[in-house]
Amino acid sequence: MRYADVQNYVGGAFVVPDVPVAPVYDPSSGEVISRVPLSSAREVDAAVRSAREAAPAWAATPIKDRVQVFYRYKALLERHLDELAALVTEENGKIASEARAEVLKSAELTEFSCSLPQIVTGEVLEVSRGVECRVERFPVGVVAAVTPFNFPNMVPNWSIPNAVALGNCLILKPSELVPLSARRIAELLEEAGLPKGVLQIVHGGQEAVEALCDHPDIGALSFVGSTRIAKIVYRRATANLKRCLALGGAKNHLIVMPDADREMTASNVIASMSGCAGQRCMAASVMVAVSATDHIVQRMVEHARAMVPGRDVGPVISEAARERITRYIDEAEAAGATVLVDGRHARVPGREGGYFLGPTIIDHVTPDMAIAREEVFGPVLAIVRAKDVDEALAVENASPYGNAASVFTESGGIARRVMERANAGMVGVNVGVPVPREPFSFGGWNDSKFGVGDITGRGSIELWTQAKKMTTKWNREAGVNWMS
Repeated sequence: MRYADVQNYVGGAFVVPDVPVAPVYDPSSGEVISRVPLSSAREVDAAVRSAREAAPAWAATPIKDRVQVFYRYKALLERHLDELAALVTEENGKIASEARAEVLKSAELTEFSCSLPQIVTGEVLEVSRGVECRVERFPVGVVAAVTPFNFPNMVPNWSIPNAVALGNCLILKPSELVPLSARRIAELLEEAGLPKGVLQIVHGGQEAVEALCDHPDIGALSFVGSTRIAKIVYRRATANLKRCLALGGAKNHLIVMPDADREMTASNVIASMSGCAGQRCMAASVMVAVSATDHIVQRMVEHARAMVPGRDVGPVISEAARERITRYIDEAEAAGATVLVDGRHARVPGREGGYFLGPTIIDHVTPDMAIAREEVFGPVLAIVRAKDVDEALAVENASPYGNAASVFTESGGIARRVMERANAGMVGVNVGVPVPREPFSFGGWNDSKFGVGDITGRGSIELWTQAKKMTTKWNREAGVNWMS
């Protein structure tokens, strides 16, 4: 194997737990490259104990001192960019440019955490003569983050920099499909000066996640994954009286108007659909083509046919994922949809064991088809036809998800109408992937998000801290009143 067995990280040391292990695959070849431990509640408890021991000293460290770690960590992410990107490619399958973009986004997320001393300054006001009220933010204590396979470097950094800079000790449970990047994150944070016990990493599957939800000493938990699992995690964590933010799946709609710029729209829609092999919750999944848009669809087909699997599009994460995505295409075609670009038989010379699918475009999909309703999570675009923008919005609004939506148009009035009426937490105009940049927070609506607040940006402060209100009276002149 290319890599030694994956280890947990507890108390500032890598440890080998006495638990069963599972193989880790390179999706581009199907080769086993490592093995990951499937930790139990026992390993979770050991990590929590270590975090609890480190928590008082870390919380008492001034925030300006805490963020110095992340200034250095950001520099290390940038210094090791090529190495970290190569690791993402090996365990997830992303092409090199996508893997580099992922690590650079981690650096951007970390940069925001360095600004937290200027953002969480608190409030103070003399509310009456001689009486002062103030609000300060305090860490929750021991918290946890459960992250998915599609962004092994970036999504852990959605939670780690902000949660830790705000004074918490965090336990990370990465996806067992992509456990390798987590080790380098821990090593770089250690090099940046993070004290022992502030970050723990526990690898595993369902049992480890359940133990994190159940543990009484964990005060808050973030989760990113499918909607089905997000609902389970949210219910279990909150039933155990902890705060939880669980981000689920998506079914993002791109509404394309006849007046949209042909080249920009075609290239943006295809990039959104096929980037990261479609394995991102912000990917274009359904294009709602309004009225006379065949000229744009034709250009999209040209773009998609020019893409080469293995060069422009990486593999999906597993053979099971490839089979599941292929079934969606098969079912839509059997139900009467037209496959304009077919990626089902993609093969990459020299990597015949890889889990590749080429970009796929399916036209004349109806809203009742599974491919139009369910999260496919692959490089597949379903085109639904609509006669006007109101019909297009009705298609978008009918989805139970609410992560993202976009409209492509040259009309400011149409753009505003879609921005106001789209039933999604993140909306774009002439943007294929409407991800907000820091300090604006990432977060959807409806079945795409469970819990209050957001996972990044300013919105994450509510998740990772609690407010303490303090009222003081020193001056005798304050006298006696209802506050006495």
